[in-house]
Amino acid sequence: MANWIAGAIKHKEALHEDLGIPQGQKIGHARLLAAAKEKGIVGERARLALTLGKMNHGRKLKRPEPKRIRRA
Repeated sequence: MANWIAGAIKHKEALHEDLGIPQGQKIGHARLLAAAKEKGIVGERARLALTLGKMNHGRKLKRPEPKRIRRA
């Protein structure tokens, strides 16, 4: 099921090179949104990065503790 992801991320550092950001630095969300509007391979890579960022990757989400109401 996830085989398309393996094929889509063969060049992991390519988006950094396209945007002129050094390896190791995070790409900001605003910059990804701006790059996603571009046409061509840069836009495709940015849209894929946004999509993969939404995935859970097997981590459990922390749910906030419910507020307890004290009654007198």
